[in-house]
Amino acid sequence: MLPRHVVEPQSPPPVGTRVEGSLGALGVARGVALALALVGCATVPPPSLPSPLLGRPVPDFQRRAIDGRRIDTAALRGRPLVLEFFARYCAPCVRALPRVVALSQQRPEIAFIGVSEDEWPSEAARLAGEHGVAFEVVHDAGQVLLGRFRGAGLPLTVVVDPAGIVRWVGSDSDALAGVLDSIR
Repeated sequence: MLPRHVVEPQSPPPVGTRVEGSLGALGVARGVALALALVGCATVPPPSLPSPLLGRPVPDFQRRAIDGRRIDTAALRGRPLVLEFFARYCAPCVRALPRVVALSQQRPEIAFIGVSEDEWPSEAARLAGEHGVAFEVVHDAGQVLLGRFRGAGLPLTVVVDPAGIVRWVGSDSDALAGVLDSIR
């Protein structure tokens, strides 16, 4: 006789036999297929960080980009917007920036704006140049924008839907593609 905690192997039931209380391997596979069919192509975004901005209108701003162009976030209504807060001194920001740049190139229908928290605009320009940032970058002197967006740390990504509502706040650039898929 085996000790109580050891389960004796059992042979599987004959094909076609209904096993009560268990889905069995075939039942699990059918359940997964049904769930996928019900969900279809709908994309569920990764969870957002807690933020008082979620579900609220984005705090609009008008600033000069480091290349001199005027940025007005209100003028971008009608298309999704990604605000990427970063700084040269922030190692996670520097690691995340290439992924954000790649996404901006793959999804030209989405507006991307970089917000540099570096001390000097020249540092922001140098970092943007090193990473091939093609989207506009504004220098946030005094971290005014970071405060308006309730940013507690860097990197910080804010995703805004075409209606101007904040839909996601996070720091995981790997999750950004899934977030963008969910707001279309």
